[in-house]
Amino acid sequence: MDINKIREDTPGCEDKIFVNSAGSSLVPTMVAKTVNEYLAQETLHGGYHLSDQYSDEILSFYSEASKLINCKPKNIAFMTSATDAYTKALSSIKLSKGDVILTTDDDYVSNFMHFYSLKNNYGIEIVRARNYGNGDLDIDHFESLIIEKKPKIVSVTFIPTNSGLVQDAYSIGDLCEKYGIIYILDACQAVGQIEVDVMELKCDFLSTTGRKFLRGPRGTGFLYVSDKILKNNHAPLYLDMRGANWVSPDKYELFESAQRFELWEMSYALLLGLKEAIKYCNNIGLNFIQDYNSIIRDRLVGGLNSIKSVTLHDQGSHRSNIITFKKEGISNEEIKKKLDERNVYCSVSSRSSAMFDFDKKSIEGAVRLSPHYFNTTEEMDKLVEIIDSL
Repeated sequence: MDINKIREDTPGCEDKIFVNSAGSSLVPTMVAKTVNEYLAQETLHGGYHLSDQYSDEILSFYSEASKLINCKPKNIAFMTSATDAYTKALSSIKLSKGDVILTTDDDYVSNFMHFYSLKNNYGIEIVRARNYGNGDLDIDHFESLIIEKKPKIVSVTFIPTNSGLVQDAYSIGDLCEKYGIIYILDACQAVGQIEVDVMELKCDFLSTTGRKFLRGPRGTGFLYVSDKILKNNHAPLYLDMRGANWVSPDKYELFESAQRFELWEMSYALLLGLKEAIKYCNNIGLNFIQDYNSIIRDRLVGGLNSIKSVTLHDQGSHRSNIITFKKEGISNEEIKKKLDERNVYCSVSSRSSAMFDFDKKSIEGAVRLSPHYFNTTEEMDKLVEIIDSL
């Protein structure tokens, strides 16, 4: 990794300490350039003609994304967000009254809302596996619930939005394969900051976003769909001519690839921007990004632990570059305000986005820091000094 070149490609990091990649990260210059140039050409040529001219570049998005997570291009579908991807996957599974969704206390807030909506509309049951005291998922309990409840779907969030916890998504994949259960993995906080291999994860679906650690434009994401799911003719509840051929007045035939989960209308400017972001990540190498991220995370965590008035709230044997904390005598909102005044960009996670986890921790929320590979150890030291002075 050439940190100087990376920072040169990231002009947004010059005048601030940006630690909000778990929210919406800083895009590299070539990502913004790609989007802006495509939109400029649309003003001259119109959308249809231009997309025809760019057909090869558009098609290469699927190759670049497949390289990132170790699958084939046909397993990739472009999406407008991780939630868009997740709901398309969820809607492709036929559910009936009494069906069970097995999840964890650390699934994403929107996913829980989907589950409750399905419960209200179809009478499904939602079951949550328990955690050990250190925050790790109790895999033995997870398996016992699979045996007892026979879930139709297992849904897990790889890394929660409110915590640095990295869940054991690989062991869960082994269990789902063993018992023949559909496995949906929400990886919106994982892809781009740690290595993600869908072949090893053995997930049926993987949803992710572009705007977070992938450093792509907002309004982008993608969905991985396994060969097994495609072969079994799963498709979103509401599809259009992007997903199937209308072959007779009352019949359609699904396309073979994951593109059946897309809609015909999409922003090709944003798709190409996401492709550039993924290409940038691939060219550096997620293994190098993951290793470097662990260095800056450890530097920041070590510094925060040295401040007596600061309490860190992240748990788990494996942790990511999401660091959450509270400081005695000052509210989370006031901390964020003072950090904003000092050109430190971060977020606050509230109880409404992590109710089960925060209730167990007996907190209403926490300040969330999420450094990424364009940050430096010097910035982490400076950030610790600033937080200490608040």
